[in-house]
Amino acid sequence: MKEKILLVEDSSVVLKVLKHLVGQNSNFEPVLANSYKAALEQIDIHGNDLFVAVVDLHLPDAENGEIVDAMLEKGIPCVVLTGTYDDNLRLSLLNKGVVDYVTKDSRYSYQHVMKVVERLRKNVAIKVLVAEDSTTSRNFIKTLLQQYRFQVIEAKDGQEALTILESDDTISMLITDHNMPIINGYDLVRMLRRNMRFQDLVIIGLSSEGDSSLTAKFIKSGANDFLKKPFYHEEFHCRVIHNLEAQEMLNTIRDLANLDALTGLYNRRYLMAEGESFYQGAVAAHRPIHVVMIDIDHFKQINDNYGHLIGDKLLEAFSELLSEFFSDSLVARFGGEEFCVLNDACTVEGISQRLKALNECLDARSFTSEEVKVTYSGGVVSEVYENLEGAVKVADTRLYLAKNNGRNQVCSLSEVG
Repeated sequence: MKEKILLVEDSSVVLKVLKHLVGQNSNFEPVLANSYKAALEQIDIHGNDLFVAVVDLHLPDAENGEIVDAMLEKGIPCVVLTGTYDDNLRLSLLNKGVVDYVTKDSRYSYQHVMKVVERLRKNVAIKVLVAEDSTTSRNFIKTLLQQYRFQVIEAKDGQEALTILESDDTISMLITDHNMPIINGYDLVRMLRRNMRFQDLVIIGLSSEGDSSLTAKFIKSGANDFLKKPFYHEEFHCRVIHNLEAQEMLNTIRDLANLDALTGLYNRRYLMAEGESFYQGAVAAHRPIHVVMIDIDHFKQINDNYGHLIGDKLLEAFSELLSEFFSDSLVARFGGEEFCVLNDACTVEGISQRLKALNECLDARSFTSEEVKVTYSGGVVSEVYENLEGAVKVADTRLYLAKNNGRNQVCSLSEVG
């Protein structure tokens, strides 16, 4: 579902530019208003569906920034885009709770607005834990984060923060005060960084204490950043966003090393490195573990008959289907048209039923604009081997047995026996 972005601007040229920029992003749908009255009408029509508003401060029927108050009263995040720069006005608006104040001084201003809007969309899925023993300070930080659409979780001391983090691995950022009871912020950071589970957790330390060495202590212990209280909320937002984007860039670099560029699935290197832990973890916990090797039948003929671009589109579509049928599994492109699935959530009967359902789905559909029909051959290992490499070799052997037996079938231990 697209997020509706309300654009309020009396200049037809600027409104056209904003509409174009918003429309370029497939996640957004522009909603236009050229006056204060028109903006209120759009709010009445779309209500809570409006994700964020980008507003001109001075409109013909509301010259004193009334549009900002209207947006904030409705709980709609507001980005001010104005031709007037006034530092006192800027501070006043930021204190009111607007997300950002941008002046129309160059084309980069409009790009910056889009960057802010896109950031807000990302933030909706990001959980931030605030560890702070002062209720007043904690509520202030919570309000600042919610202005930027973050999900906020609260902890009143370091011990509670540690418990929350250990039970919820979807938290992306920790903002922690230093001076807290039971476990202080500095010790909390040290404890977290000793655990590999929290290596990607972004941590920002806070303190009102005057010791300047505390900043270095926090960062040397593993914090990403440190802010001294009291801080101005614009600096707070900048630090939060900067550190999140740095971690996201690191994750992107890591993904480039771990993901197959064409299909978006994990690549063979990642499978054999991380899949081993997956495999051994299932064996140690006495969970069923299945290794499935899958190969698209007659793929070379598809490339020869239709071209490699069609072949690539077919691989992408087939990969999406595998991800859908094995959403609880580790799915990797092993190479070429061959794929590997590691599953520890099914019984032997369950994995057989999924593969049968995948085959029925392929029978019922065609791929790409050329309406290409696809079948696959597979090899399944459900018995336990010493390591993943050994299980993959046996599954691959069974895959080729399935191909030699006529393709469009799956070979497992029962078929070999």
